Amino acid sequence: GMRPDRVAELGVARTFQNIELFAHMTVLENIALGRHIRTNVGWFAGGFWLGKAKREEMANRAKVEDIIDLLEIEAWRFYPVGMLPYGIQKRVELGRALAMEPELLLLDEPVAGMNLEETEDMARFILDIREELGITMILVEHDMGLVMDIADRILVLDFGEVIATGTPAEIQRNDNVIKAYLGEELDV
Repeated sequence: GMRPDRVAELGVARTFQNIELFAHMTVLENIALGRHIRTNVGWFAGGFWLGKAKREEMANRAKVEDIIDLLEIEAWRFYPVGMLPYGIQKRVELGRALAMEPELLLLDEPVAGMNLEETEDMARFILDIREELGITMILVEHDMGLVMDIADRILVLDFGEVIATGTPAEIQRNDNVIKAYLGEELDV
């Protein structure tokens, strides 16, 4: 039960399995919404765009543009999100979470509903985020190929119970995982 704003203040951001964007707003505007947690200007200075507010807004815009570049969505920055393909919308949602500058990023089914090309792109972006931004990520994902390709450590659940933890190689040969997800060998 912690309030979402308090969780964000602690450096945690997340994406959702079902996209939670503002369809009528542009890519740029949706990502910029993630900067609200980093805004320190009062309403008066912000309303009149005074010195500090102007500098902060320019810095926020630069950060948003960096995220747009990282996620390769430059061509769509001024399009309303509701007009965009699903895979691009997933990138925008990831961008909004990144705009919060989290220390921990929770990714809930980041490739759910994506085709192979979109999945490969998202995998590349996740790896880039880890390497370039140094953000720790927790991934909830059913695409085992993706998980095995990008995860350092894996925790496997079976009906809500932890049945294994380890590296991708350890998980691939874990008897409990094999039994739970592939079934037991039949004696014929």
